[in-house]
Amino acid sequence: MDNFAEQLVKRGENAGMRTKRILMIVAGTLAVLVLTAFSLLQLGKPLFAFAGLILAAAAGYGTYFLVQGTYVEYEYTFTNGSLDVDKIIAKKRRSSLLTVEVKQFTAFGKYTDDVPDSEDLTTVLASDNIASHEYYADFEDENYGSARLVFAPDEKMLSNVKRALSPKLRRELD
Repeated sequence: MDNFAEQLVKRGENAGMRTKRILMIVAGTLAVLVLTAFSLLQLGKPLFAFAGLILAAAAGYGTYFLVQGTYVEYEYTFTNGSLDVDKIIAKKRRSSLLTVEVKQFTAFGKYTDDVPDSEDLTTVLASDNIASHEYYADFEDENYGSARLVFAPDEKMLSNVKRALSPKLRRELD
């Protein structure tokens, strides 16, 4: 029987992220207005007027693209001991962050400030930014080297991950 669990986690939004998004919208709107005004002032020179309108349209699209890029979700997929983590941007673009066999975890547990950190450790943050239910997993990866995944599994995902851990790590959790 296959062990399978799938979970979608929306990245938490804080005041800083909302402020950044608002500033991007304001700056983009100002750029569109300035470029449109420039093109209207250049009506005697059709080439400059057309270029101004094209640049205004590009600024509008660029602003839209940047703002949409701030909406991020993470998808965890657990299949028979393998954990895949994907990043989904604006519900349109998907990129694979990592794939790891859970039995290769060298450390696993609740993520707190007491968890030791090192400079050569690459941290892959795929969480909703709510610290109360974040977990970490340390492992060796061919792309990242010594890596730590910080994620927020639900109960079903967590139970599947715990079952697939090496016996040594399972004993440490108990």
